[in-house]
Amino acid sequence: MVEEKVKLQESKEHPLDGFLREGRIPHIFCPGCSLGSITNILLEAILESEYDPKDVAVVSGIGCTGRIAGYLNFDSFHTTHGRAIPFSIGLSVTDPNRKVIVISGDGDLFAIGGNHIIHAARRNANLTVICVNNFNYGMTGGQAGPTTYPGQVQTTTPYGSQEQPFNIPDLMASCGAAYVARWTALDVRRVKEAFSEAIAKNGFSFVEVLGSCPTTFGRRNQLAEGKKILEFFRENTVLNHNADTRDVSISHDSPIIVGRFIDRDERPTLTENLLKIQRMSQAKK
Repeated sequence: MVEEKVKLQESKEHPLDGFLREGRIPHIFCPGCSLGSITNILLEAILESEYDPKDVAVVSGIGCTGRIAGYLNFDSFHTTHGRAIPFSIGLSVTDPNRKVIVISGDGDLFAIGGNHIIHAARRNANLTVICVNNFNYGMTGGQAGPTTYPGQVQTTTPYGSQEQPFNIPDLMASCGAAYVARWTALDVRRVKEAFSEAIAKNGFSFVEVLGSCPTTFGRRNQLAEGKKILEFFRENTVLNHNADTRDVSISHDSPIIVGRFIDRDERPTLTENLLKIQRMSQAKK
C-alpha cells in the first residue's frame, strides 16, 4: 500500500486525470467557492455509475455553475442562457441510450430557464438535473434572484430582499419529478449518494445543492469566507428524509431542511412515450 502511494506521488497522477480538460485548467472559480468540490463529486458519481463515460453527456447554461461542463472531458455542452433543459431534452430523445446530466445554477435554471424546467419535470424527460443554489446571480455581480430569501442583502436589494423565493424542491415535486433531494456543499458524501441515485433513476431526477459563494452572497451577508458559509450550513441544517416539500422553503430565521424528499415509482418517460407513438404510427402503415 505504501509503495503504491509513493508511485502515485512520483507519477503526479490523479484518479480523475483524463476526465478533466487539462487545457482549461486552472479554473476560474473564486477562492472558497464550492463548485470545485461539486465538480469532483459529480465526476466520481459518473465514474462509479453503470454508464460508460462515452455514453454520458453533461450540459449547462450560463453562470458560475455553467462553467462546469466546459471543464469535463465528456460530450459536454455549454448552451445559451436558460436553454440547457430544451437542448438536453433534444439530446436525450434523439439518443435514448445516453445519460444526459444538466448542471447549472439557480438563476439559469429557475429564472430565464424556469418555464423549461417545470415542463421537463411534467413531461418526465429522462434527465438528471443538478442545481447549485447560491442564492444570487454570482457571476454578474450578486443581484437578487429567484432563490434569494427575505432579508438577504444583494446589489439589487441593499436593504434586504422582500420577496419570497422559489421553494425549489416543492416546485419540482409538484411538477412530477421522479426523484428530488437537497443537500449542502458541506454534505460531500450525501451529495455523492444523491448524484448516484439521481443518475440511476429513469425519468426526471433533480438534486439541489446549496453552494458556498463567499464573493457575492457571503461578502454582503457576513459570510465572506467559504469556511464561514459551510459552518453556517452545519449549524442551520436539519436532516429530514421524506419531508413534505411544502415545508422545506428557505428563509432567514428557520432551519434549512435537507434530505431525500421524493423517490417515486418510475412512470413512462418522455422518450418512451414518443417511441410508443412512433411504433403505433409504423403499425398503421
